[in-house]
Amino acid sequence: MTTMAPPKRPEIKTALPGPKGQRIVSDDAQWVTPSYPRPSFKLVAERGEGVWVTDVDGNVFLDCNAGVAVCSTGHCHPEVVRAIQDQAAKLIHMCGTDYYYEHMPALARKLDEIVPVSSPTRTHFANSGTEAVETALKLAMHATGREKFIAFFNSFHGRTLGSLSLTSSKVAQRRGFKRQALDVVHVPYPNAFRDPFTGKKSDAATVSRQCLAWIEERLFKTTTPPEEVAGIVVECVQGEGGYVPAPKEFLHGLRRICDEHGIMLIVDEVQSGMGRTGKMFASEHYDLKPDIVTIAKGIGSGLPIGACVARADLMDWKPGAHASTFGGNPVCIAAALKTIELLENGLVKNSAEVGGYLKAGLEKLKAKHDSIGDVRGLGMMIGVEFVTDGETLAPDAEMRDRVEIECFNRGLIILGAGANTIRWSPPLTLTRENVDVALEIFDEAVTAARR
Repeated sequence: MTTMAPPKRPEIKTALPGPKGQRIVSDDAQWVTPSYPRPSFKLVAERGEGVWVTDVDGNVFLDCNAGVAVCSTGHCHPEVVRAIQDQAAKLIHMCGTDYYYEHMPALARKLDEIVPVSSPTRTHFANSGTEAVETALKLAMHATGREKFIAFFNSFHGRTLGSLSLTSSKVAQRRGFKRQALDVVHVPYPNAFRDPFTGKKSDAATVSRQCLAWIEERLFKTTTPPEEVAGIVVECVQGEGGYVPAPKEFLHGLRRICDEHGIMLIVDEVQSGMGRTGKMFASEHYDLKPDIVTIAKGIGSGLPIGACVARADLMDWKPGAHASTFGGNPVCIAAALKTIELLENGLVKNSAEVGGYLKAGLEKLKAKHDSIGDVRGLGMMIGVEFVTDGETLAPDAEMRDRVEIECFNRGLIILGAGANTIRWSPPLTLTRENVDVALEIFDEAVTAARR
């Protein structure tokens, strides 16, 4: 009779960070900008394989963050690595804004097939999420002849000055940069667990109705005439704001408002796209058809690539209106095409199924620990919000931070989002066996973090 091998587990061999890691952290403190928002734990990665990361001192971690939702196919997926290597041996760069190569139309054609934008579409390639958002903003202004935008509190759309005008998840992201570069007004986002109007639990229909009324009955009638608004920019699942899914009725209300007033609906799928939520795009959970979609993070399995995909009738701007020297790099596109192939061939389905298993396990832990106030999300984009107690549900940021550290010390990589939430954004290759190990560690960490 054969016996099943025990599931692989993290291996922590040294203090964290170990001696090699400490030297690198010290060098980083001397030579690298201090503006990076590093967490309190210090991971000094050396290599990765699938859902496992090994640091420079030989400690092995189970990664349930995936480089902040980027390594969608896992670390160094062999097929992605091969695609990168093959392309790097042929053509690394040629500048698609001046010359032609087959990679750009190939990926643009594929994106046309899979994005929830009404076809036909056109695509502008960038290097990151914030660049994709900048493209969307410029395109909306160009297409409408308008200058104003509407965004939401607790949103994150990037740190370049145009995108930063939309971003409102943390004051640290905006402090010191003076006035907004763009004319953006922020409005409440419908978080049913923490109603933006009362701070208490509510229901999806109520918060949706209130947030839509804020736009139509307050904003449009006081400071922001709808005929001057170029676009409404929204995340179907707020990322840095705490992994908060929007109610369907709210997103459909935004679509109606945009249609009535000639406003572009811009959906930021930078973190929620590419299979992260159990569908290729979060918009698909809502049967939502944006005018413009921004994509990055998981599309390249770790290589820097972003895209702005829009209705073709909108993207009719003339040569020179917008371009990018490195956008559409052939090596990055090779990685993206292979990533999409892997997503379509099973990883999106795995995200839905194993993500559901993970969420069910986290909900069981919520019933066990009063410090867990909410478990929410779609697929492998799950937020666990920490509270002081199960009655008042007051936010507990310090508890969240302690849980992060306790998980890291036990070999589980997770990361915060919002004020008091832990995000689960593992590689989409995560298995049920991996989930069982992660949940066991998380349970121990929450227990240890109670003081």
